[in-house]
Amino acid sequence: MKELEPLAHLVGRVNALIDRLEGVLPPAPKAIDWDAAIAFRWRKVNGRGWLQPIPRVSNIKLSNLQGIERQRQTIDRNTRQFVEGVPANNVLLTGARGTGKSSLIKAILNKYASKGLRLIEVDKSDLVDLAEITDLIEKRAERFIIFCDDLSFDEGDASYKSLKVALDGSVNASSDNTLIYATSNRRHLLPEYMHENLEYQHVGEEIHPGESAEEKISLSERFGLWLSFYPFDQDEYLAIVDHWLAAFGCNPKEIAAARPDALTWTIERGSRSGRVAWQYARDHAGKLGKPLHATIKALPAKKR
Repeated sequence: MKELEPLAHLVGRVNALIDRLEGVLPPAPKAIDWDAAIAFRWRKVNGRGWLQPIPRVSNIKLSNLQGIERQRQTIDRNTRQFVEGVPANNVLLTGARGTGKSSLIKAILNKYASKGLRLIEVDKSDLVDLAEITDLIEKRAERFIIFCDDLSFDEGDASYKSLKVALDGSVNASSDNTLIYATSNRRHLLPEYMHENLEYQHVGEEIHPGESAEEKISLSERFGLWLSFYPFDQDEYLAIVDHWLAAFGCNPKEIAAARPDALTWTIERGSRSGRVAWQYARDHAGKLGKPLHATIKALPAKKR
C-alpha cells in the first residue's frame, strides 16, 4: 500500500487547497424570496451581490408628513403614474436635513405596495452594480423603486458615472418597471469649488458655465423631477410637534402645555426640522408614559 501514500498525500493537499479557495471565492448567489417583503437591500460579499429582503420597514403614512404638501403631492402623482404603467420620472429630493425626504419615499412605498410597488435600497458604493440589479428585476411584474439615500459624491469618485448611465446614457433602453429615487443634501450631488467660477464665460449678456460645472450639473439634470426641501419656520415646526404628540395619544391640553418645551428643545438642537419635532415628540410622549401608536411603530413588511 506504500505506492498509494503519495496519492493520498496529494489528495489531502488538494482538499486543503479547495478549503482555502472556498473562503476566498464569492458565495453562491442566493435565491430571491420575492414574497418575503416589500423592500429589499442590495448586499455584497466577496464581489457577489444579492437582494436581501427587509423584514421590517417603517409603516409611516403620507398623512404623517407635515409641512411638505407640495412635494408630497408631486411624488405621489409621479409614483401613481409609475404603478399604473404610464410615463413617470426618476426623482431627486434635495435640501435641508431632517425635512422628510427619506420618510416621503418610505410612505410612498407603504401606499402603493398593495398595487405591486417594491423598493430596493442601494448604497452609494454599490451603484456600480445597478446594471446587474436591473437585470435581476426587468422581467418581474412588480414595479421597482431603486432608492439611494443621502447620495453625494466626493471629488474623484467615479461611481457617479454608473448612476449617470443608469439614469440616461446606456445603449440599452431603461427598464419600464424601474425608477430611481435619490435623496441628497446637495443639489448637484458633487462638491462645488470656488475656483470653478473662473471657468464661467461671458458670451454677450449671457453667462456660460465651464466644463467642470457642466459635468456636475449634468448628473442631477438626468433626474426628471427635482423636489426641493427647506427648513421649517417656528409655526411649521410646532404644527409638526402637535401632529406627532397627537399620534402618540396626547390630548389637546397636553399638546398645548408641551409647546414651550418643544421650542427649548429645538434651540438646544440648533435645528428646526421634522426630524427634530419627531424626536421631541418621542421624548415627551415617553415621559408621559404614552404607548407607541400603531401608525408609528414598525410593523412586519409582509406582502400585501
